[in-house]
Amino acid sequence: MAQPIVEVKELSKQYRIGSREPYLVLRDVLARLYKMPLAFLKSIVSAPPKDRFLALKNVSFKVQPGEVIGIIGRNGAGKTTLLKILSRITYPSSGEIILRGRVASLLEVGTGFHPELTGRENIYFNGAILGMKKKEISEKFDEIVAFAEVAQFIDTPVKHYSSGMQLRLAFSVAAYLEPEILLVDEVLAVGDIQFQKKCLGKMDEVAKKGRTVLFVSHNMEAVERLCSRVILLKDGMIVRDGPVSEVIQAYLQIGVQEAGERIWDLPEEAPGDDVVRMHAIRIKDNNGHVRTDFDVRDTITIEQEYRVLKEGYSLTTFLTLSHFKGYDILHSYDNIQDASVGMKRHVGLYRSVCTIPGDFLNDGQITVHAGIVSLPRPQRIRLNDVVRFNVYDAMDPKGARGTMPWPWVTAAVRPRLEWKIDLLPYNFSLRNAADSSEKGE
Repeated sequence: MAQPIVEVKELSKQYRIGSREPYLVLRDVLARLYKMPLAFLKSIVSAPPKDRFLALKNVSFKVQPGEVIGIIGRNGAGKTTLLKILSRITYPSSGEIILRGRVASLLEVGTGFHPELTGRENIYFNGAILGMKKKEISEKFDEIVAFAEVAQFIDTPVKHYSSGMQLRLAFSVAAYLEPEILLVDEVLAVGDIQFQKKCLGKMDEVAKKGRTVLFVSHNMEAVERLCSRVILLKDGMIVRDGPVSEVIQAYLQIGVQEAGERIWDLPEEAPGDDVVRMHAIRIKDNNGHVRTDFDVRDTITIEQEYRVLKEGYSLTTFLTLSHFKGYDILHSYDNIQDASVGMKRHVGLYRSVCTIPGDFLNDGQITVHAGIVSLPRPQRIRLNDVVRFNVYDAMDPKGARGTMPWPWVTAAVRPRLEWKIDLLPYNFSLRNAADSSEKGE
């Protein structure tokens, strides 16, 4: 077997949290060292346990040349920290990393760009950092500019670029300067839909050329499309490393809340403002029971309870449902087509209930985002990833799938619709005669 292009051995990264010390000049440091040498040295060598945070804990894995590895996990799992260490932006607290190739990374908008330099100068600057000669960069220059769609502004300092322009150029530079190892973080989520598709297509092309890609994303559809293997991080540790579908399923199980409800008992701690605050969000079945697992045929109700704290405001609650693969399924307001949208709400506790019929959602894990809009300010309160629930397919012939053996892989919804099939009159003898005359028979 070929030698691994990336080796990570017992990697750990520790941060010190808490209040920062005031700025010290060299004179202050020497004075402390002279007055209390033991105490000073102890403060440098070790911090109290409560002031430490382990972002990564003994992480070990190997990547072979040409592999496309997905790195997934919830926010705070250590994904970005891992890529920053591999990019040499930060150093590990312990452990070892062996990289056998040039590394290019795209971790955030404008990574590696100098704001005072033009787009043209930054392309050559980044290429030089990767160890490329000017001739090599020049051969790729036109392709980089064309992909990034910034030809008109290529001689403008990048500090005047929008975030989208910086992102396009940064990705183009990272992809076209042909590093052996490409590190890509969730930064692609910043771009528009067309650009995301374009980037994913380019990454697919890069992978097929045999280069190694480490791809961090919350978009499971992109991970499934690009990756041959997935690493799942939780609390800074690797909990699964293996085939894409198996690891994604393990990730989804971590993400599901044990109870299908979220309650804020204390108004002062609930999301909101001085006009309205959220009280609870619940996922229920048709019998009023809180659940997190539903058959595709089940009716699902989503309740939002909120406290109105001030008179004189019109309030509308809303829901957004997202599929685990990263795309939104639907967005709905509680009274957008109701005359009550213009009515003022009195102080009190309210409940809005949204009903989703059976045989509507596709199977998979669904994330619920919720919020409240208050007028006439207007003010919008949005809560992302409040609760989640699973929709599974029992393969009932009477359901939307019927007896079809394959899933609706890319569909957001799969409603059971009414179809009508008619046998139409058709004169085969006349049709056959017409075909014969056309052929000159």
